[in-house]
Amino acid sequence: MPTRRNVLSGVIGLAAAASLGKAAEKYDGPVPQKHDVPYLMHGDTLIETESVAATQAASKGDTVFTVAGVTSPAKTPLAEPIFLFVSERIAPTTLGLYQFDVKNGRREIVIPKKKSGSSKVFHTSIKQLSQVLVRLEASEYLENGEYCLSPEGENIAFCFTVI
Repeated sequence: MPTRRNVLSGVIGLAAAASLGKAAEKYDGPVPQKHDVPYLMHGDTLIETESVAATQAASKGDTVFTVAGVTSPAKTPLAEPIFLFVSERIAPTTLGLYQFDVKNGRREIVIPKKKSGSSKVFHTSIKQLSQVLVRLEASEYLENGEYCLSPEGENIAFCFTVI
């Protein structure tokens, strides 16, 4: 029959093992050079997303955001891309993941006036790696095409291409 001392030793041992496990979870991979810019993560390599100001215009009551060019220089083969983001000014929870339509030599997103027909925002998951470092991951498969992460209420787009 276990004695009180044996049980106490076992509990202390489990607590020590648990704390070692938590220490092992500490992130020690690459860190983005720039703050408030998402970087695509490809193993130990980080690829900076294309940061551009989106132009906002009204069209038939809808809001249209456009970005010059038909494709982004930041490319990933991953259908569920992973991003690292050092948050300084932009809260990672405000980043929405959108798909562009390519029309007339530019990328555009149409946000319909009516909520029921709103543009699709892809689901993402966020994991805090440190006080300021965040891992953001697409939670849905993205088809080949042009995409962006954009903070709510701002006209900046962090663009990338899924190939």
